[in-house]
Amino acid sequence: MLHKDTLESYRRMTPGQRLQMTLEMIRGSEPFLFHGTADQVDRKFELLRRQNDDRSRRMLAAITRTRELP
Repeated sequence: MLHKDTLESYRRMTPGQRLQMTLEMIRGSEPFLFHGTADQVDRKFELLRRQNDDRSRRMLAAITRTRELP
């Protein structure tokens, strides 16, 4: 869980600032995504896909729960 001050600083950011921060983080980690053998790289991307799919399922479940409330 992020610290309350960190969350507050993110909330104060404009969408453009958040996008810029995200792109900088991607640029910083991109070389590591492609480092290794082809099999290692494939496994890294498969893990990312599984994590993204799981996150999407959890968000959809949460949205469904909120719509079911009286």
